[in-house]
Amino acid sequence: MPDERSEDSAEKDAVQDTETAGPTAEAKAKELSVQADRIFSPYGIASAVLGIVAVVAVAVATWVCLGHRDTDAQRTHEAQAMKTAADWAGLLINMTKDNVAVNVSKLHEGTVGQLNADFDATVAPFTQLVQKLQSQTTGQIESVALETLHHAPPGEQGKPQVQPELEAISSDTTNVMIVATSVSQNAGGKPQTVRWRLRLGVSDVGGKLLISRLESLR
Repeated sequence: MPDERSEDSAEKDAVQDTETAGPTAEAKAKELSVQADRIFSPYGIASAVLGIVAVVAVAVATWVCLGHRDTDAQRTHEAQAMKTAADWAGLLINMTKDNVAVNVSKLHEGTVGQLNADFDATVAPFTQLVQKLQSQTTGQIESVALETLHHAPPGEQGKPQVQPELEAISSDTTNVMIVATSVSQNAGGKPQTVRWRLRLGVSDVGGKLLISRLESLR
């Protein structure tokens, strides 16, 4: 009989353990289900979407900021190119019999490329006229405009060709259009008004802006 009681007791304990384990497993399953519901609840999905939107917004803001920086740098460069062209043209149209040598030297120092190599021949008509007429000239820049940033293929109609010697030393060339007026008072003569329409090429050579082209337009 002791053996039968022991067996009955063992069976009762096993049943109690099973009954105890059952609710615990059920509770854990319910808890996992609740956690899953929380993860995939509307609030959880909304939070995930907002997180993605925030990341995209940061990326777009960074892209816009970099774009603004590039645009600002380009505008600054263009403004400097126009100022360089205007200053150089100012020396050219204000040459007189008294300052012709000084102005020519400054003009030459501010050139590069083919214009620098052929400078004397290019500027000779201007200097010879001043010396011949013994004139006193007062010039004024009326307008300065950006024509184009030169990145176009050579030979494009209406635009200057690329200078091969500049390709190795210049990062880019900006074409600037200048309209100016000068009044020359010749010795013993009446004042003469000269209107200028010039196209100047301004090349960036190692961060320094130099004149690489001079064209007189009609």
